[in-house]
Amino acid sequence: MLYSLIRPALFTLDAERAHGLAIKALKALPRGRPEPLGGPLETEVAGIRFPNPVGMAAGFDKDAEVADALLGRGFGFVEVGSITPLPQPGNPKPRLFRLEEDRAVINRMGFNNGGAEAAAVRVASRGTRPGVLGINIGANKDSADRIADYAAMTRIMAPYAAYLAVNISSPNTPGLRALQDEGALVELLDGVLEARGAQGPPVFLKVAPDLQNADVDAITRIAMDKALGALIVANTTISRPELASEHRGETGGLSGAPLKPLALEMVRAFRKASGGAIPLVGVGGIATAEDAWERIRAGASLVQLYSAMTYRGPSIARQITKGLTKLMKRDGFASIAEAVGSEEA
Repeated sequence: MLYSLIRPALFTLDAERAHGLAIKALKALPRGRPEPLGGPLETEVAGIRFPNPVGMAAGFDKDAEVADALLGRGFGFVEVGSITPLPQPGNPKPRLFRLEEDRAVINRMGFNNGGAEAAAVRVASRGTRPGVLGINIGANKDSADRIADYAAMTRIMAPYAAYLAVNISSPNTPGLRALQDEGALVELLDGVLEARGAQGPPVFLKVAPDLQNADVDAITRIAMDKALGALIVANTTISRPELASEHRGETGGLSGAPLKPLALEMVRAFRKASGGAIPLVGVGGIATAEDAWERIRAGASLVQLYSAMTYRGPSIARQITKGLTKLMKRDGFASIAEAVGSEEA
């Protein structure tokens, strides 16, 4: 209710400035307690126990400043980043746009972040504090060797991460999505896995929603061959469904409600390609418990959101988990894991 009162004032501000204020507010608030293990929504993916399947997607907390504040507000896990080896300012402003009529966002941020050194200090300071922290790693825009950047990020961040998310699917760094091509992807993952070592955290791969069937099959095969922990499906889209907002023509990645149908179908496509052999993290257009439940039943073991919090506020995780508990009971499932992919039955 409080957020519904202050949202009109926030929405008078430039979207990026409002986001900065949200980060400052979360830093100022008490951290709160992370969700405990052992509840009805607990699930396990890639050997990691999650208190619930609802996570904050990468992009909100780019510099790992408020992960514990988010964990204290009902999220079962938080993915920070994308973080690159060296600091970079990202693309020119304005680069973040609310599409209010569409309940969507377009961004062309360009991996703006303070770099690995500063982020590593922050995540190291967490110590043994509870809560599942994923770290999303990227490459610098002007890097001469992006594959080497990912390996370097892996070495830096592996000691602090419950999992590492390899982001090769942002549309806002020129040429980055080419790393999803089969040959480049194999070379990239070999470098990351070697840098991680045998005792390092699981590696998740974040893919684009704008893939052809052959791409889905190839990525799935490689992910299974390399024993990745999960596929994160999917990043923002460069496609443009029919939109109403005046910002509909802005370049960048589209997220929020209009992405939902495409992201849902991509989860189904990867589920079919893998036969359920690799866990999926469903992202894109998730705003309600019903959205999350639909993605889980389509094959996602975990879900993430970001854009929906812009419109519904920081209580969204608890709203969704409360609803998921009811939906799980309604449909007769004893656990989230039991429900994954159940629409196929």
